[in-house]
Amino acid sequence: MTGEAAMAVHAKKVAVYVLVVFVAYVIITDPDKATGYVQIGFQGISDAAQALGDFATWVANGGE
Repeated sequence: MTGEAAMAVHAKKVAVYVLVVFVAYVIITDPDKATGYVQIGFQGISDAAQALGDFATWVANGGE
């Protein structure tokens, strides 16, 4: 790995660590708000899965 690639991997690890610490902080300090964020996240995942399913159905029907 070159120095630049190693730096990118290191930066990604740091970013993930900071995100995990932030999530833990939000959960500990305000569990109700954290619940709302989780619901929003799962709603987004559900909407994306529904859209992919609709697209797959549209493709399977020949684009009609």
